[in-house]
Amino acid sequence: MNNAIKLNIKSPCSEDFKQFKPTTKGGFCNTCTKEVIDFSKMNSEEIINYFNTKNTSNTCGRFKAEQLTTHPIPVKRSRLSWLTGIGLACLSFFSIVTANAQVKTTKNNTTQSASSKENLTVKGTIVDQYGLPLPSANILLEGTSIGATTDFDGNFEFPQKLKRGDILQISYVGYEPKKVVIDGKPKDQTIQLNIDMNVGSLIMMGKVSSKKLYKSKKD
Repeated sequence: MNNAIKLNIKSPCSEDFKQFKPTTKGGFCNTCTKEVIDFSKMNSEEIINYFNTKNTSNTCGRFKAEQLTTHPIPVKRSRLSWLTGIGLACLSFFSIVTANAQVKTTKNNTTQSASSKENLTVKGTIVDQYGLPLPSANILLEGTSIGATTDFDGNFEFPQKLKRGDILQISYVGYEPKKVVIDGKPKDQTIQLNIDMNVGSLIMMGKVSSKKLYKSKKD
């Protein structure tokens, strides 16, 4: 099962999307005689669903520049595995917010052993500067295709245990990406994600190159 989808446009198209005849999913290009899907109006979950369920080898699309990235596919966890995870000694690490983001860290009441510091359960809520939840924000473990996406309420739980020194890449449409280093220390933190003032001004269109990434079976 693939764990992430990496999107790219290798040869951008110079056609004017505004001149296309509107369709239910975007616009029709007379030059290429095909429909161009307008992904710029979709969130990460909708993009993942499109490329994970359809034959997309000949897809042309219109994207915001920041959407041409790696989109982690949320891991569907069974109730049994969820209950098992809750039963383990875990560290509820942070709650990230954009602009004036506050990252809250809590830990369980058990004594933290050396091994538990290297075996952390990371979860939290991503909200905006007004405290409103941000659905479909991406959290990716640097150097891998392993990641999570926030739900409708902005909540997430990272699908694998993390250790001190791991780096999470946090991204959300309209904001500059941020990196968070897992230090294993229970403390309140504040992380600021700056609004990208150029978002919306750079739109890319062309044939989409989609690559499905897989999690290595090696621990």
